[in-house]
Amino acid sequence: MPGGPHGGAAEGPPGRGHGGRRAARRQAVDIVYQSDITARPPTEVVEAWRRSGRAVSERAAELARGVEEDLVRIDGLLGEHAEGWTVARMATVDRSILRVATFEILAGLPAAVAINEAVDMAAELSTEASGRFINGVLGKVARVIGT
Repeated sequence: MPGGPHGGAAEGPPGRGHGGRRAARRQAVDIVYQSDITARPPTEVVEAWRRSGRAVSERAAELARGVEEDLVRIDGLLGEHAEGWTVARMATVDRSILRVATFEILAGLPAAVAINEAVDMAAELSTEASGRFINGVLGKVARVIGT
């Protein structure tokens, strides 16, 4: 079947095109999630995945590395704008999605794109309430950053 399984555009390799960027973003969230639950830096998770034969796109590795390098700033923004929540109390999957999306906003991705992608990912990986939470937190972060 041309394109994807539903007749749309093919997802493509992670990191290339819209579908590829989405796949790379999802992979970065998986890396950041594993990093969080194993208390290992994201770059170590990337290397472990690659050593085990798991393909990691360059874009996903870049996003994970960016989260690692800017984690103090990212978590500061999240903690400041998640009313009633500390970063440590957030669900791990939500925290991982927020970290990747916040890094992307800081790196210049239009906030509307980062927020939409994060909310979509929350709908897939977490709960409906998580989508609303992520939308609210990222909206506040984006306003402070000025995007």
